[in-house]
Amino acid sequence: MALNKRHPAALFAVLAVALGTTGVAYAAVSNQTAPKATVQSQTQVEQGKQLFLEGCSSCHGLAAQGGSDGPSLIGVGAAAVDFQVGTGRMPLAAPGVQAMPSMPSYNEEETAALAAFIATLGVGPAIPTQEMLDTSDAELALGGELFRTNCAQCHGAAGTGGALSQGRIAPNLMDSNAKYLYEAMVSGPQSMPLFSDQTLTEQDKKDIIAYVEELQKNVSPGGATLGRLGPVTEGLFLFIAGLGVLIVAAVWIGAKSK
Repeated sequence: MALNKRHPAALFAVLAVALGTTGVAYAAVSNQTAPKATVQSQTQVEQGKQLFLEGCSSCHGLAAQGGSDGPSLIGVGAAAVDFQVGTGRMPLAAPGVQAMPSMPSYNEEETAALAAFIATLGVGPAIPTQEMLDTSDAELALGGELFRTNCAQCHGAAGTGGALSQGRIAPNLMDSNAKYLYEAMVSGPQSMPLFSDQTLTEQDKKDIIAYVEELQKNVSPGGATLGRLGPVTEGLFLFIAGLGVLIVAAVWIGAKSK
């Protein structure tokens, strides 16, 4: 009786053919899908590099290494660029104590290109995704507690800003959107400290953003907000106003008596 014996190498040959076929098929699919995204990304980076050389390199250096008029941008990440350029703080019209928000010099596409280019120079915080900005599961009470602990010292308990040292100010947050609030926390612009995920988790940041958005919705049915600085400001206002009324009344009574 003859036995049908297979050669020991047959199994390995079949396995090699299967792996080869799978590899060829994967490469074919990849070649159809990957190049488009790669070209788009590379095009965006090249556009950002050109914009950087034309408008930013005079202060930050041709290689973004920094100079006498601007810090190094290596490793700052896309979030820092998107925040500074998107809010009009950069480019600076002239050196000053603090870069203030203004009308942006670049549109959204150009800002994204600049951010993409700087992101290639070193690891840094990325622009937050929509999922990272989704505050539907945020806790307002916890956000308020975190805000008062980490932010209110500079921005005020009501988020309306405040004075800092050396002529700097903490900006008013009433017109800030969720993306810029998140980017400010992860990039630490100017005098602001950097809140990494080890200091404030992604959920903590969502809670703070939700709280600030709630402050932005608050109305003042009782009249003028007086800066929302609390009873001291309100008491001082009433004292000055009341004293003024008494002075006017005293002058009027004195004039009538003559």
